[in-house]
Amino acid sequence: MPKSTTTYWNALSPASRSRWNWVKGLDGMVEELTLSVDSATGEYTRLTRFLPGADTTAFGGKSHAYPEEVFIVSGRLHDAAFDLWLEAGHYASRPPGEAHGPFRSDVGCVVLEVSFPNRLGG
Repeated sequence: MPKSTTTYWNALSPASRSRWNWVKGLDGMVEELTLSVDSATGEYTRLTRFLPGADTTAFGGKSHAYPEEVFIVSGRLHDAAFDLWLEAGHYASRPPGEAHGPFRSDVGCVVLEVSFPNRLGG
């Protein structure tokens, strides 16, 4: 089955606020909105929003056995694994197993993420 589809809508408008969900364990700091998903492969596209002051240091860094792509839509986010401030326009295509995070944001940040859970690294 292909990824789900939808007609145009504005995920960042105040009218879409109710579609966002808090990331488990990060209530009040980080929320996400799945834009599309392929139920057969698990591939998904989502937005992750870090509110001003968000800090995931207590959860440590992470890595995945699959590739993912990230694009900073707005704001800025510090990735401790690279000691780098990612700002609007930054893009990364992460290979399987690449460490990233923990993250913190001083002004808030919206990240577009495309993940490929069935494409495991070798």
